Amino acid sequence: MRFGRIATPEGMTFCVVEGDGDDALCRQIEGTPFTEPKFTGKEWKLSDVRLLAPMLPSKIVAIGRNYADHVAEVFQKSAEHLPPTLFLKPPTAVVGPGAAIKIPEFATKVEFEGELALVIGKPCKNVKAEDWKQVVRGFTIINDVSSRDLQFADGQWARAKGIDTFAPLGPWIETDLDSIDTSNLPIKAHLTHDGVTETKQDSNSNQMIMNLGEIIEFITASMTLLPGDIICTGSPAGTAAMFPGDFIEIEIPGIGKLGNPVERA
Repeated sequence: MRFGRIATPEGMTFCVVEGDGDDALCRQIEGTPFTEPKFTGKEWKLSDVRLLAPMLPSKIVAIGRNYADHVAEVFQKSAEHLPPTLFLKPPTAVVGPGAAIKIPEFATKVEFEGELALVIGKPCKNVKAEDWKQVVRGFTIINDVSSRDLQFADGQWARAKGIDTFAPLGPWIETDLDSIDTSNLPIKAHLTHDGVTETKQDSNSNQMIMNLGEIIEFITASMTLLPGDIICTGSPAGTAAMFPGDFIEIEIPGIGKLGNPVERA
């Protein structure tokens, strides 16, 4: 099942998205995606509404350096010398599908990072790796936009990754955890620059250093996760700079596509 959050003529609401393409339909639900959906009877064509970020989390917890090829690409070191690490992105960085990534003047080298994201479904602490599906409501896509110049200048990553609009999220939450093989999941990023589209990231979740269960265990050993919290599982190699006028699209089969234009703030 795919849960979305949409802007309609009547205001913001959660819905279940059914079908694909021109036939996709948004069926309004009461409440939030964390219970079995109760339909109100209202529905809209997806083409007639605007998709928003599917969730506004209390926090975004991210795993850095979780793909060996990305570690080598960005840090010029092996994963043995730079193991995975935790960092946070503020919820104010979240924007939805189609919303602009706005680059401020002081950020001079801004890159996309296409990632699989987990949406937490219940309060949890000290979760064992094998029990990760018990606390995850579904999958979505996140673009962990990062200002590399600030990242390396500051020494810690809060400013570089926390700028407003630097966390595009969507298009929805896919809750069928067993329908997606997360041990062998393609992840692609397509960048359009000067009218030419190139596939920059073309990798697979099988390159992760820590798998999804290990990520959840690692995080919840330190902090409590709440419903709606977003877990970024790491970026593979292929990240590249974006500039105003570009368009970046992240694609993960079984979940969907997340596309955003790039503008000057």
